[in-house]
Amino acid sequence: MLFRLMCAVLCWAVTGAVLAAYPDRPVRLIAPFAPGGNIDITARAIAPGMSEQLGQSVVVENRGGAGGRIGTEAVAKAAPDGYTLLLGSSGSLTVNPAFTAAPTYDPLRDFAPTSLVSIVPLMLVVHPSLPVHTAKEFITLAKAKPGAVMMASAGTGSNTHLTGELFQLIAGVKLTHVPYKGSGPALIDLMGGQTHCIFDQVSTSGPFVIADKLRAIAMASAKRSATLPSVPTMEEAGVRGFEASTYTGVFLPSATPRDIVNRVYTALLKVLDQPATRDAFNRLGAEVIKSTPEEVTRRISGDLVKWKKVQQQTGIRID
Repeated sequence: MLFRLMCAVLCWAVTGAVLAAYPDRPVRLIAPFAPGGNIDITARAIAPGMSEQLGQSVVVENRGGAGGRIGTEAVAKAAPDGYTLLLGSSGSLTVNPAFTAAPTYDPLRDFAPTSLVSIVPLMLVVHPSLPVHTAKEFITLAKAKPGAVMMASAGTGSNTHLTGELFQLIAGVKLTHVPYKGSGPALIDLMGGQTHCIFDQVSTSGPFVIADKLRAIAMASAKRSATLPSVPTMEEAGVRGFEASTYTGVFLPSATPRDIVNRVYTALLKVLDQPATRDAFNRLGAEVIKSTPEEVTRRISGDLVKWKKVQQQTGIRID
């Protein structure tokens, strides 16, 4: 009995020493998309502050491919020692598992969340020639002419596409989907009048709305955007139960010791309070969003249910 007690005390002491020393070497922050995109830029915006708060270098590592699945899976299978973090996104953690036939990771089982980091609202924008100025007018037009309104997207399975599919199911309308290879080409054709609308991120379409080249109808997010505060949300416009936005958060492998998760969480909250971080996000058209791990879990759980329903009703697959 005494021997077991001594062993337990020794194990506790060793574990405590390991946790107290964390981190004692560089930490990797996996961005599961290619360099240059919003996820990569967001990761690089928080990495310097995280390095300062943790006292070790936090190095951004891009693991792009398969819509974020490759890098996300790599973190799910990484050693749970706090030295591999994930900048997860709504796409990689809720959309991919919902629209993939055989997901290689479970966002609720395989990760320990810390806080959400940023949110980029999506909004419905239309070509100025479309004779609508409100969500109700848009729905009335779409119902009067089923399939006549052409909805551009950044590609099949993109957030711009799936948000449009969610809108059609909730509003009871039929739009004709026109996929492009990225939001850039989609916006060019929309401004040229080749298509009629798109559900796009404020960060990319906002400047064209401000320049009066496109018309903003309503925000798909739960709150109005600081970039375009005069544009109402869909809920405010009378479209109940419709919400979609892109967001990011920092995650660790699920078996990571709670003390290490808390260390990362505390450091991240301090970084999100820094003016430099907020300025970097503003340049992206993103907004800082802080949350508890429990709030992150509820958000992901709810979005998984939402997107799985869309998949079941549309049959869309992205793998």
